Order: sequence, then C-alpha cells, then structure tokens
Amino acid sequence: MATTIKSTQLDFDTVKGRLKDFFKQQTEFQDYDFEASGLSNILDVLAYNTHFNGLTANFALNESFIKTAQLRSSVVALAEGLGYVPRSFTSAQAGLNLNVTVTDTNRPSTITLPRGTTFTSSVDGVSYSFRTRENFIGTDDGNGTYQFLNKDDGTSIPVFEGTEKTKTFFVGDTSDTQIYVIPDVTMDISTIRVRVFPTSGSTIFDTYTNIIDGIRILNDSTFYQIKEVPNGYYEIIFGDGLSTGKAPVAGNKIVIDYLSTAGTTANTASIFTTEAVVTVNSVNYNITTVTEAAAAGGSLKESIESIRQNAPIAFSSQRRLVTAEDYKAQIQTKFSSFIDDVTSFGGNDNVPRIYGKVFIGLKFKDNITLDSQQNVKDRIKTELTDNLSIMSIDTDFVDPITTRMLLTTSFNLDPDLTSSTPSAMEAQVQSLISNFFTNNLKKFNKVFRRSNILTLIDALDPAILNSKMDVQLKQGFVPTLNISLQYKINFPTTIAVPDDEQYRVISTNFIFNNQTCFIRNALKSTKLQIISVDGTIESDNIGSYDASSGEVTLVGFKPTGISGNQIDISIVPANQNTVRPLRNFILDLDAAFSTSRALLDFQNTQVTL
Repeated sequence: MATTIKSTQLDFDTVKGRLKDFFKQQTEFQDYDFEASGLSNILDVLAYNTHFNGLTANFALNESFIKTAQLRSSVVALAEGLGYVPRSFTSAQAGLNLNVTVTDTNRPSTITLPRGTTFTSSVDGVSYSFRTRENFIGTDDGNGTYQFLNKDDGTSIPVFEGTEKTKTFFVGDTSDTQIYVIPDVTMDISTIRVRVFPTSGSTIFDTYTNIIDGIRILNDSTFYQIKEVPNGYYEIIFGDGLSTGKAPVAGNKIVIDYLSTAGTTANTASIFTTEAVVTVNSVNYNITTVTEAAAAGGSLKESIESIRQNAPIAFSSQRRLVTAEDYKAQIQTKFSSFIDDVTSFGGNDNVPRIYGKVFIGLKFKDNITLDSQQNVKDRIKTELTDNLSIMSIDTDFVDPITTRMLLTTSFNLDPDLTSSTPSAMEAQVQSLISNFFTNNLKKFNKVFRRSNILTLIDALDPAILNSKMDVQLKQGFVPTLNISLQYKINFPTTIAVPDDEQYRVISTNFIFNNQTCFIRNALKSTKLQIISVDGTIESDNIGSYDASSGEVTLVGFKPTGISGNQIDISIVPANQNTVRPLRNFILDLDAAFSTSRALLDFQNTQVTL
C-alpha cells in the first residue's frame, strides 16, 4: 500500500524517508539495504527534486497574495490590481514670500515669475536645488514693488526640491505596443507634466493629466495612467481612444517633465537664495526671498509594508468620500509624506453631536511647520473633500488631544536571581514602558492594554517574579484667572464611579481664596470640591464629573493663580486594564510622574529578624 506524503512535510529528510518507506512495502525491496546502494543516490535526487518543487510552489503561492508576498514587484503588481499606485520619491516643499522692486518709472503693471525659477538651500552642509513648478504673476503695488502670490489662495509660493528632467518619446506605428518608461527611480510622480505634440516640430500641444483626477472620461479625454514596473521605474500609459481616453497617434511627440528628488534629506531647509533676476527694460532686478515655511514633506519611495497596508484601504474607498474610513484612506494615500497618522469620525460621534460634519484629526510629522500644516489642510479641502465628499457634508479639522497616562508600577524582585541592583531594575522597567508607548501607542485609535506591558515586565528578567500597575489619566487646561467661568475637560474613556475609599478625580495645585488648593471629588459622590492643602473645604461644590461620558465639568471656577502653565486634572479610568481612546485622542506616557518600584522578595531565602 502506498504511503501518503503530506504537503506540509516537504523537507528533504522527510521526503527521502517517505520514499524509503514506500519501497520497503514493495516485495521486491523488502530485504534491500537502502543506505549502502546506488538506489540511495537515486532517492537523494528524487527527494531533492520534490523538496525544491515544493518550495517553489510555496513561494509562488505566497507571492500571489498581498499579505504574504515578499518581492516588491509582486506587492506592487497586486496593489495595481486594487487600483493603487505606490508612492514614489516625494520632493520636499517649502513656502517662500517673493517680491521684486523695480525703480524704472516706465514699468509694466504685472511681472511674471516663470516656471523653473531656481532657489538654493542647504541642510547639514549639503546643497539642494528648489524650483517653481508654474508661472506666478506679481502686480505693481503702485510703488514699484511686485509681490508674487500663489494664485490658488494668495499665500506664499511653493517651491519643490529636485532636478528638472525631461524624457522625450516619438510615437511609431500604433499597431506596435507602445511602452513609455521613465528610467529614474528617484522620480516624484506628483510633479509629472505630460505634453503631446502633433509632430516633432510642433509648438502647440495637448496637456495630459493623471486619470485618477478624472471624473468623466470620454474617448477624447486627455488622461494618462502611471504604474511602477518591476525594476522600480515608472511607466506612462495612455488611453485606448475608447473607454480610457485619447490615444497618441503615429508621428506624435511625447514630452514628459518631472523632478528627480533627494527625498527626505532636503527636509528642514529654511534659508533660500536665488541667482534668478527679473528683467524690466533691459535692467535686471534681484528677487527678495523670505521663507514662510521651511522645507518639509520629502519622502522616500513607499515601503513594501506600507503598500501592503494602504492598498486595500485605498481600494475600499473607491475614490469617494462617504464613510469616515474613506476620508482616512484618501488622506493617507495623498499626504503621507506630511503626516504620521490621521483619524476621521462623523459628527454623530462627536461630543456634543454635530450632524452634517466630518471631523478630521491630523498628527503631523515633527518637522512640519504651522504654515505647512495649514497648507496641507487647505489642500485636503481643495483636492479631496470639496470634490469627492457627499454634498451637504462639511469637513472640519480637529487637533490631536494628547492624554497623558500616569502609571504607578511595582514589581516583586528576588535579588538572589540577578546581579542588578533594585534601582537599576527600576530604571530598566521605566525604559521598557517608555519604549512600549513609542512603539505601540502615541497615535490615533491605539488601545492601551495593561496586561501587554505587565507581560513584558515579567519577562524582562528572571528575578522579576510578578508585577502590578495602577493607571490614571491626566488632562490639562488653562484657566482665566480672577474670572468665574465654566470649564469642560474631556477624557477618552469612562471614569470610575465614586466609592467611599478612593478619590476618582484630583487636580494639581492652584491659588483660591488666598490658599493653595486642589480639586477632588467627594467620597461616594461625583460632586467636585476645592480643598486647601491643609484639608479645609474651600468650596463644597465647584462642579461634577460624568462617569459614563468621561467629562469633568467645573462651574463658577475662579482661581487667582496657578503653578506652572496649566491645571492638570487626573482621573481613575473605569477600566484600568484597557483604555481605548476615541475620536482625536492620543495616549502618551507622562514619564515625569510615572514611577516604578522594586519590592524585594527573597523567595528562596530564610530571613531572620
């Protein structure tokens, strides 16, 4: 009877053993020595071939799914099937205020700053070239000064890092397959300009735009598609003259301009100079340059893991903004070089509820200036939400709200099992907790789970026998001094209900009635009181907290002084095991007030007192 070989047992030794077992079951080979014969070599060849084929089939199958594929070419091809184009190198972008002063009395009313005007800056001693990507008009203010403004919103002029490059193709016999590949791995595909000329000597042209920006596509629409090919280059694909737009014909000249960029290394460039001049009546005038926003947004080509994550999300949104996840997907796809994270939620999930709105929270990268942040928000409005969202739905931006977590950790430590001191172990535990927050939290919708940290602490060293942790959340607010006002402090989770032993809400100190005081809830009550540091109740009712909504309300609060920049409110969450931040809340560690304490536990030592 034949021996079945399981598909999961395809290693060389197992396959060879199975083959031996098969032959031993045959009467012709019952007394055969398989180890000291030529048949052993044949079995080696058969086992090797089976093993190799099994591995090849397994690898090929893995490369067929975006979650398991390892080759970039496979992941890119699978993403293409989802309509997703991986992000290329992205140019760093800066904002400049540009003007020129002309002394000639016979001056024009407007002056044009041409496309391709070049500016120079440096980062860490390395020089980078920035340039404009379109023409800008400056209008005489009446005194000979011309201010160049962004025609879209009247703000500073955007300049992009990179070297201007041009690739020219000539269309041959259209019966042949037309392939237009740009051999440049550092190309920023967002800077592409595609022009199609009727003939090689023509000066007129049609400008083609990316098909992803198309709303209605006709047979004469001038669109192109772009995709990444296996060698890392990008291919331009034109329409077929039918369903995907106009196709170039034989004799046409295709000119493709783009920027080849350094990516991330040009970020933070802030001082710009230019040798470009404006010529009026044969006189050259220098351009005055003032930096409005330092360079930011430069990035490298999208990684495999990023493609693996973003492609299915982008596919689900289908280039429309209906659900909150659609907003998140489109913003991640288009603005990932500026933001670390994004969240979105409907007005029905807001506190208080505001229907007919979608709220977007953006966590920008550290080097993005306030001006650049506003520019990104404006672009999201003009390029995405105004075009793709449902009519009557407004978009509002909300800033991330960081809620700090105070973790009081203690752990039993057997000194006999380690050479480290208790203080050194405490420092290691604090470092572990800090790294855990850096790697797993500090973003939207990241859930804190106490057991995950405690498991890591217990595994840190054999001398740590067990651990426990108390959790509090802290939120700050800035009061107006000497004026009685109402304040609402929102937390991203429910608050523990009052009991007769532990205070659930407590604040940092402030000055009230010429006394140093703090706020805490009364035992067995959600009522909030002002207590002096000597224990006197200065105000029996200054507000309350809502355990279910996580909201702390102060009514008629009139401090006369504060310690530091704000008053902090700390609460005990209803569930210390799991804190799930909602909306635009982000959890972070309050390292200054979180502590770790080692409790000596001589588990195998008899101690005599």
